[in-house]
Amino acid sequence: MRRTSFRAITVATAAATLLAASITAATAGAAAGSDKPDVSGYAPGMVAAMERDLGLTTAQAVDRIKTDEALSEKQHAIAKALDQGYAGAWVDGTELFVAVTDKAGAAEVRAAGATAVTVDKSLSKLDRLAAKAFRAAPDAEVAGAYVDVESNTVVMEVAEGAKASVAAAVEQAGIPAGSVSLVEVAEMPRTFINVIGGNAYYIGGSRCSVGFAATSGFVTAGHCGNVGNTTTSPSGTFRTSSFPGNDYAYVNTGTDDTPIGAVNNYNGGTVNVAGSTAAAVGATVCRSGSTTGWHCGTIQALNASVTYAEGTVNGLIRTNVCAEPGDSGGSLLAGTQAQGMTSGGSGNCSSGGTTYFNPVNEALSAAGVSLVTGGGGTTPTGCTGEETAFSGSLSSGGYAFKPGATGFSALTGTIEGCLDGPSGADFDLYLQKASNGSWTTVAQGITSSPDESVTYSGTSGTYRWVVDAYSGSGSYTGGYSTTP
Repeated sequence: MRRTSFRAITVATAAATLLAASITAATAGAAAGSDKPDVSGYAPGMVAAMERDLGLTTAQAVDRIKTDEALSEKQHAIAKALDQGYAGAWVDGTELFVAVTDKAGAAEVRAAGATAVTVDKSLSKLDRLAAKAFRAAPDAEVAGAYVDVESNTVVMEVAEGAKASVAAAVEQAGIPAGSVSLVEVAEMPRTFINVIGGNAYYIGGSRCSVGFAATSGFVTAGHCGNVGNTTTSPSGTFRTSSFPGNDYAYVNTGTDDTPIGAVNNYNGGTVNVAGSTAAAVGATVCRSGSTTGWHCGTIQALNASVTYAEGTVNGLIRTNVCAEPGDSGGSLLAGTQAQGMTSGGSGNCSSGGTTYFNPVNEALSAAGVSLVTGGGGTTPTGCTGEETAFSGSLSSGGYAFKPGATGFSALTGTIEGCLDGPSGADFDLYLQKASNGSWTTVAQGITSSPDESVTYSGTSGTYRWVVDAYSGSGSYTGGYSTTP
């Protein structure tokens, strides 16, 4: 997994000496061995959040991540092979269960190394039943609907006291008895949006959270804004928006904003986004949002439906991850794979809750854009035309400060940097700002290419560039410019 920042996000003022010493000490500690597994390959906040929210030890959290990734790949292969006989899958510990409708399918599942469960209804049939039941029931009385793959039934969550009327509506629609289970909920879902100021991005007096960086912008929740609405921090315009029915949107941002393929872990760092492969039911997922930060849980169901006061939304990912108003639109990740954007739910991050997410691939497809991956940044075609040039040579694992450890001064405005590294290597470029005796990374270009470019809009202060030879050695050139 690709690291998400230059060493640690904050580097002490006594830059080179202290940093080199800390790296040496960390290396020595790892060589000497430790009871705790090495988590440097994961984002700093991910393992800690899993420990907190799932009650795991560090070793258990690392094992869970590795297991879920392997089982997710296996689940996708099996589902594709079974086609119509597939009835869903779920993870329980280290075991993958796959539901099938016939003996031949069960044999295929066992041959693939998973546990087969023979059931009556295929997943496609259950999805049709869920949609039919949801349409038949009164909107005001239904909180949500989803397929419970483990019981091979449809579950409908209804308002308190509404079981009888919903059951009558489902029966009248001709849905077979026993196919739908009704569960009363104490709290109806709502969208996670409010009018309190904060980070993330703003639509008039409201605040939402960025989902994932996409071509020239980002995807988020549809209930955050309508087509044509404008945003600030960053500035942009809603080009697509669908809500209710769906809950996705795409915001096209200005040319001064650089989409980064990463997610804020609210622990001083970011999580790299490597792709958008959908995870299985039972897989561990973590959510990022501007109100409550980083929280983890598991996927409970796919293709779920939910009713908000504004209307019904279908095709959602149902989870037991908590969220609160203002987290709307925020990112849901399974490891480094983008899953969806926060839609809404019930509960909170004090007592726990249920949260739904609109799948990210649906939003990308509707907008005709692509997910930005690999830590973000763009690949330059050359580093010419910058106001100030720099150059040097690095061995793999080395780094250098440009124009020097003490940095340069810049007024409020835009800072642009470019790096042209040696062919076949992986060099990265970081922009750091001095603050209270420390250096903090404020922007970065960390693709797998030898070349990087960074654009940052910030306030006046002292900045410096860090060239990092992540892998490979050789000479590099670069440059930067500032525009007030």
